[in-house]
Amino acid sequence: MTAKLVALVLLCLMTGTAMAQQAKVTSLMSKVLGENPGKEVLMITVEYPPGASDPIHRHNAQAFVYVLEGSIVMQLKGGEQVTLTPGQTFYEGPNDVHVVGRNASSTKPAKFLVLLIKNKGGPVLVPVE
Repeated sequence: MTAKLVALVLLCLMTGTAMAQQAKVTSLMSKVLGENPGKEVLMITVEYPPGASDPIHRHNAQAFVYVLEGSIVMQLKGGEQVTLTPGQTFYEGPNDVHVVGRNASSTKPAKFLVLLIKNKGGPVLVPVE
């Protein structure tokens, strides 16, 4: 679990993104899926300070998002931009490009839970130019 969090932080730092400078990512759980060889689940929380945003990226995973606090704006390439509030959900597929991910507020923090189903040992986040 710690190794995956360190890898995520290092990847973000290498990209020089706002996510690495502003968002706080906390690893909650990591589990190899024995019944699905080569797959693992990673559960994290992401906390956006006021005005924080992510770079354009993809996950090469199935990503399930659940908003815990505040409000966030999300958009996938080719999709519509949505603003989510506590209790609402968002999904990203393995081939989706996440073009907008940000805190909807410039004064209040936001926090959300992410459950990723991905290839074992694969990167959590892949920057897209």
